[in-house]
Amino acid sequence: MNETMLLALATFCFVSSITPGPNNMMLLASGANFGFQRSVPHFMGVALGFGVMVLAVGFGVGGIFVAYPALYVVLRVVGVAYLLWLAWRIATASGLGDGHASSRPMTFLEAAAFQWVNPKAWAMALGATTAFVAPGEFVIGVVVVAAVFVAINLPCVASWAGFGVVIRRFLARPWTLRAFNVTMALLLVGSLYPMFEGLGQSA
Repeated sequence: MNETMLLALATFCFVSSITPGPNNMMLLASGANFGFQRSVPHFMGVALGFGVMVLAVGFGVGGIFVAYPALYVVLRVVGVAYLLWLAWRIATASGLGDGHASSRPMTFLEAAAFQWVNPKAWAMALGATTAFVAPGEFVIGVVVVAAVFVAINLPCVASWAGFGVVIRRFLARPWTLRAFNVTMALLLVGSLYPMFEGLGQSA
């Protein structure tokens, strides 16, 4: 991969990683509710889990959905249900790091697994491997795309958790925290629009 292509890939990774989506909305809420340190497993799971997903998509998993479109419909249904549950969990979070079992940050494994039902993650992984992996250097190309994504995605998603920490001090009153959490939940539900649209087209 030459320098021009690498720069284009880095730009694609940055823009797709820093813009709002399900991961970033949840990390913003996590930073505000639980602080930066308790959100570290969450954003590490996002970055490393997505890197693994890029490798898997690049090495053929994405082709399964091309061969069997019905599986992608199942993925969308599962994704919608899971994201709605996460939105409900955010909306009902009861306090700033209150430590209740029902109110906790997402774990590393939960965040990594979430990438597989995240529509934005699929679009990013498929788009990157299609656009930036040359047929003549397929294996190394997929590895490079995954590595660049992890290197750029990690500080991007961490910054969303950090921004949540910055606004945390404005959420000390219970009603402001509840309003913030409900807003984040609604934004997360709003990010499902591409999935609902896809389900409608598949029906």
